[in-house]
Amino acid sequence: MKNETVKSGPKDFFLHLLSIIALYVSAGSFITLVFQYINLAFPDKLEGADYWVRQSAYSGIRWSIASLVIVFPVYIITNRFLNKIYAKEPEKRNLRIRRWLIYFTLFAAATIVIGDLVTLVYQLLGGEFTSRFLLKVLTVFFAAGSVFYYYLSDLRRHKTN
Repeated sequence: MKNETVKSGPKDFFLHLLSIIALYVSAGSFITLVFQYINLAFPDKLEGADYWVRQSAYSGIRWSIASLVIVFPVYIITNRFLNKIYAKEPEKRNLRIRRWLIYFTLFAAATIVIGDLVTLVYQLLGGEFTSRFLLKVLTVFFAAGSVFYYYLSDLRRHKTN
């Protein structure tokens, strides 16, 4: 019955929301960054290697790095701040907003991994398997799998309901 007495206010709501949004933006930026490097390292023969294709990749790289430089530290700082709150008030780990966001993140990461594996099998069955494609599949699998593992481990470690 302890979690019924714990009140969450706007501070709790927005800290948790900021943390999870920063995570999503960081993961998306990481995937985009790696994809653009893959595009440069393994150019698509059908696209050609013209100026505009390279400039598009460079623009994606700049945007991803800019996002990661700003947003990922926000995620780290927000999580450190939340962990200090949890150290003082462990019952705050059971806040409804936190549980909802974590379970939504686990759901999203799981569906992304499943979709990624379906895409891999589909491409294998179609015979359209390239190094470029495999690296992109592995990138998505790594990013979504890491997020899934981190939050599932957190839930198991702290036994939230």
